[in-house]
Amino acid sequence: MLEVGTKAPDFTLQDQDGKDVSLSDSKGKKVILYFYPKDNTSGCTKQACAFKELYPDFMEKDAIVLGVSKDSVASHKKFQEKYQLP
Repeated sequence: MLEVGTKAPDFTLQDQDGKDVSLSDSKGKKVILYFYPKDNTSGCTKQACAFKELYPDFMEKDAIVLGVSKDSVASHKKFQEKYQLP
């Protein structure tokens, strides 16, 4: 686990559309990086929807939100569409 203030190592994962996204793509921006266990579970859905509600505030501060779980690209896509996640 990283300590607060420690720079996260770069990584590349696929988004809900199968596009590669690297943490380094966000250089110069604030990044809210959150890890969650599984798409479409009650706790994870509440968390994702809370980020959705706050998304305009994050954008005003030039911040992006990246959620990471071990689910498949197809599962992420269904989750994103079902809850209209940005």
